[in-house]
Amino acid sequence: MRPTAPVLIAVTIVLGTLPACGGDANGSPDTVKIAYQRTTDSKVRTMDDFLARVKKQFERDHPGKHLEPVPVQAAQEDYYAKIQQMMRSAKTAPDLVHEDTFLINSDIKAGYLRPLDDKLAGWKDWSRFVPTAKAAARAEDGKTYGVPDGTDTRGLWFNKEIFARAGLPADWQPRTWQDVLDAARTVKRKVPGVIPLNVYTGKAAGEYATMQGFEMLLYGTGADPLYKPAERKWVTGGKGFRDALEFVRTVYAEKLGPDPSDALDPNIDSRVASDFLPSGKLAIDLDGSWLGKNWQPGSGHPWPQWPKVMGQAAFPTQNGQAPGRVSLSGGWTWAISAKSRKADLAWQAIEELQSMADATEWTVRDGQIAVRTDVAADPKYLASLPGIGFFTGLVPATHYRPALPVYPQVSSAIRDAMESVTTGDATAAVAAQRYDGALKSIAGR
Repeated sequence: MRPTAPVLIAVTIVLGTLPACGGDANGSPDTVKIAYQRTTDSKVRTMDDFLARVKKQFERDHPGKHLEPVPVQAAQEDYYAKIQQMMRSAKTAPDLVHEDTFLINSDIKAGYLRPLDDKLAGWKDWSRFVPTAKAAARAEDGKTYGVPDGTDTRGLWFNKEIFARAGLPADWQPRTWQDVLDAARTVKRKVPGVIPLNVYTGKAAGEYATMQGFEMLLYGTGADPLYKPAERKWVTGGKGFRDALEFVRTVYAEKLGPDPSDALDPNIDSRVASDFLPSGKLAIDLDGSWLGKNWQPGSGHPWPQWPKVMGQAAFPTQNGQAPGRVSLSGGWTWAISAKSRKADLAWQAIEELQSMADATEWTVRDGQIAVRTDVAADPKYLASLPGIGFFTGLVPATHYRPALPVYPQVSSAIRDAMESVTTGDATAAVAAQRYDGALKSIAGR
């Protein structure tokens, strides 16, 4: 998750403590409160700095009106829980919330979000958003509940200096899962002391494990391997599911990945970006398109050498079958809380956040893949980040998670299965059987 100016009100939320937000009857009718995740890495304040910029512009363009950022400092899974807790009550609900697209349907079902169709109908900029991004913010009821601020793709990042020491090529492009494992084994054998391969796993890593880890594997095993939309059925833990779990089990059983105590740390994503990769401790990382923004000048962990050191490769399908590569895409949106009493003013804030200028600024700052066609064509975007062209090129091979209300529960069951094979508590077959039992309870399978 991508995460101050003196005007920023820094409200850090801890478990059991929630601030009074936009729906509070005592709140100012002229102030829009914006809730968003602040990373647990104290050196990274990408969203904070961006919102400070937007706040200044919004208050200049709307005299007498104010934006009040409300940072929720938490790991990703804790952020989801805290935001949902805030939106339950008019006393604590923000006006705007930075909402992960995979939560939209479950949050709609819970009554947390307001549809935006009436606002979008008169907004000329909506026509500039790519159809896939619009679809990611559209719910089962056909209504749209968020304005996307970017998307992403996923692939393999590898350290070319470590590869050279291991005798592996600088233009590495694995064709199969076996090629990935073989490269990791080569690193382990020839460059001792280096973590060969990181695949996010387990409960604490949240969607990093499900999406960057398991689903990158699963979607390389065949068509509609998780949910069959034509049948409206979730797929049980069959061969592709077991094979994906077996890959994860192999990584940790052969000690090709981080130590399980590190892999199951809720802050593993921050540690990979701020320590493991820049320090040369990790050879291969299955991760997102945004990773390089952590090392840019002005970031919390500048690493000037990274464009020369780090290479990118598409993640392959299981056996090299068409289309030969796999990516998963997600993204975040700006959504209006259903309990906000300032929907009109909150919408004006969204228009500011997603103006051409600010959308470009955010996409560049956060290493996003553009969702607006005008931003995608902007020279500032095209020159913003080494590798942006590579990751944009993965869009034709990408998949989106099933945007269904029970998906968060399915995701949790997947992470349970991943953790059990990571720790050696279960074989892939047993973990898949446990997943089937959970799926039956969740989705009536």
